[in-house]
Amino acid sequence: MLINCVAYRQGQRLSDFSLDELPAHLGQPDSFVWVALRDPDEAELARMQQIFNLHELAVEDARHGQQQPKVEEYGDCLFAVINTIELDATDELRVGQVSVFAGPGFVLSVRSGSQQGLLGVRERAEREPHLLRQGPGFVLYAVMDAVVDRYFPIIESFDVELDAIESQIFAPGLGRTNIERLYALKQRITTVRHAVSPLLEAVAKLSSERAPGVCNHSRAYFRDVNDHLTRIQRTLESLRESIGTAIQVNLSMVTIEESEVTKRLAAWAGIFGAATAFAGIWGMNFDHMPELHWRWGYLAALGLIGTTCGVLYWRFRRAGWL
Repeated sequence: MLINCVAYRQGQRLSDFSLDELPAHLGQPDSFVWVALRDPDEAELARMQQIFNLHELAVEDARHGQQQPKVEEYGDCLFAVINTIELDATDELRVGQVSVFAGPGFVLSVRSGSQQGLLGVRERAEREPHLLRQGPGFVLYAVMDAVVDRYFPIIESFDVELDAIESQIFAPGLGRTNIERLYALKQRITTVRHAVSPLLEAVAKLSSERAPGVCNHSRAYFRDVNDHLTRIQRTLESLRESIGTAIQVNLSMVTIEESEVTKRLAAWAGIFGAATAFAGIWGMNFDHMPELHWRWGYLAALGLIGTTCGVLYWRFRRAGWL
């Protein structure tokens, strides 16, 4: 679906037009066009490929989606893939993709599997015509910067969730629940890492001295994106380390709880074991057992058993086993 199709000259918006008028706006001096598509079908992508002379491999990556973030050069055209990450209604991560083709005189952005619009990116770029006049390279930066900035709230939600789990680590009976939550959080962090790590390498290329020609005037801005990605990467690594520590502490708490249960069971087993031993001795069927003929033998036996169990209970209680 076509979102918009706009021509710019010297950083100023000229006009909106239809795809049928697109070829007439290409090749104009000091101008470029910016076409935005969302979930395009085969026919739309084939038409864009023909108009902009796009490489078939890049078009195939944009068509299938779910590609690893990357930046590739096809002649004088630059192809970038950026993963979008969104939280759905159940706080699960949904991964989409923005593919950007940037070449002499044009920018084509293709959004797939994402509900996040890029209209705010266009509005922001148009408010800075002195930067927009840098051409397609600056548009690529603006799109990339907008997608990367949307990672920060998600990472902050990870941090908040980790704090909530850590506050319950020492609560009794929540060992299994905490471990399940920690592993689920670790999986979400890994999803974001898969979007950030490859993109970090790609953006480093765009900000270097050997950047593609379309990005020559925007290298400083790509360094800013690189700084943001580096911060995100470090935060993700810190969260992963904290999760690893939390898992170890949680497992230790589970072990301690199991040890406490074992001690209680052992204490009660010792108490009942002593009573069973006395009962077993007096329950033997020998003829010559003097205790069997005592008048107060039964009461004495019960008293001895009760006293022994009471002493054992007191000792275990004092030792902290009960």
